[in-house]
Amino acid sequence: MTSRAGSPLPARDAYRLWAPTYGTENPVTALDQVAIEKLTPPLAGLSLLDAGCGTGRRLPDPVPAGPKFVVGIDLVREMLAAGRNQRPDTCLVAGDLEALPITRDTFDVVWCRLPIGHLAAIAPAYRELARIARPGARLIVTDFQPAAIHAGYIRSFRDASGNRCVVEHHVHEPLDHEQAAAGTGLSLEARLDLCVGPEVRQFYKNAEHRALYERQRGLPVVLALRFAR
Repeated sequence: MTSRAGSPLPARDAYRLWAPTYGTENPVTALDQVAIEKLTPPLAGLSLLDAGCGTGRRLPDPVPAGPKFVVGIDLVREMLAAGRNQRPDTCLVAGDLEALPITRDTFDVVWCRLPIGHLAAIAPAYRELARIARPGARLIVTDFQPAAIHAGYIRSFRDASGNRCVVEHHVHEPLDHEQAAAGTGLSLEARLDLCVGPEVRQFYKNAEHRALYERQRGLPVVLALRFAR
């Protein structure tokens, strides 16, 4: 199954195709990582959930001074299977962002790194993220900046056969996130707008897109929000 211009694949179908080749970093994932490093509190002794974790590759490795336990949840079983092959000791669980298979008040820190843009409505996801977070927890949500989408960014990849596939994406304004979170009782603590700049210049250079880098420098690409419960 491939995707042509104007016919993006639903996220579940797209990530099934992407699973065998998933993991290559790009400017968006690099900026997402910058945001996470800036917004995540020290994890020592805390519990961490990555909701929409893909293969779980971003979950921290177990270390004595690290989190007491980490869990990754993803909708696509093929992504989880790839992750288990790469990191057999990581706890990866199948589940829907709108119906997480977790009891309430479980996690101290919750990541939701970019999958929320695949949802047409984000309020149900925020209700679930707030439900499974403990009182006093921190939730970090990242999404594509609307400015990037309006500038022509698309969510795409090449499958194992080299076919270019486009993934369904819904634009959510920062205010949409803030209102959805506020409706669950979450309080906004911090917001970052990560832009094309030195952190991702090498990606453009490697792809021989130096002129594109100069045109896009300063363009907001990743929206990152930290909420407190």
